[in-house]
Amino acid sequence: MLTIFSDEAFMKEALKEAKLALAEDEVPIGAVIVCDNRVIARAHNLTERLNDVTAHAEMQAFTSASGFLGGKYLSECTLYVTVEPCPMCAGASFWAQIGRVVYGARDEKRGYSLLNAVILHPRTSVKSGVMEAECADLMRSFFKSKRRGSPELN
Repeated sequence: MLTIFSDEAFMKEALKEAKLALAEDEVPIGAVIVCDNRVIARAHNLTERLNDVTAHAEMQAFTSASGFLGGKYLSECTLYVTVEPCPMCAGASFWAQIGRVVYGARDEKRGYSLLNAVILHPRTSVKSGVMEAECADLMRSFFKSKRRGSPELN
């Protein structure tokens, strides 16, 4: 059986994580870290469950991937995340020296790119807009539901 690895395939895995966050009434952001075409870490936002403002999907994924690899540097890895990383997560990716960041939807209010500053490691490459519509729709529906005060987050 031939398996095809693509940015879209790995972003679908990140979207699965985002949907787990949604089911837990967390902001629906998911992340996976891939090394040698293998998912080595999966995570989603846990800020509500852990009562921790730093428990973003990316931060959880960095910790998991570092544990898996036995080292803090992730230069041979790619982070797939459904929404553009915030400045905190972009800074953490700098320290982890992540090789590549691929994200779906741009975060127009809190994304790292709004700072117009170099936050990512100089060797980190970035690709944006992968499955952007699906990633953005998940966020939009979550916040629309919150504004309506609905406990159901379809």
